[in-house]
Amino acid sequence: MKIEGEAKLLRIFVGESDKHGHKPVYQAIVELLRDRGLAGATVLRGVEGFGANSRIHTARILHLSADLPMVIECVDTVERIDAVLGELDELVGDGLVTVERVAVISYRPASDPGGDA
Repeated sequence: MKIEGEAKLLRIFVGESDKHGHKPVYQAIVELLRDRGLAGATVLRGVEGFGANSRIHTARILHLSADLPMVIECVDTVERIDAVLGELDELVGDGLVTVERVAVISYRPASDPGGDA
């Protein structure tokens, strides 16, 4: 798959303990994006943050939270991102979904299919 020029960055904010069925929401989102053929996705685990309810979630020892912030990012073509937004809306109950325009300078899949970074 080749991606160059104008694309979209999809960014989804959820909690680590958020579930979809019996699996974490972030895992369900990554599986959805892969199943729909998007270029890739990365899950980032935050060390501290808060959401709409203003409750602090932190990895600090004195205030350790079991519900750290999770961010899933995906860059792909405008068409592919737009096509998956409706399905994401069904997965993300409490959370935030953002999309922004980006310019892809270089996207080179690994020549070894098992060599994803």
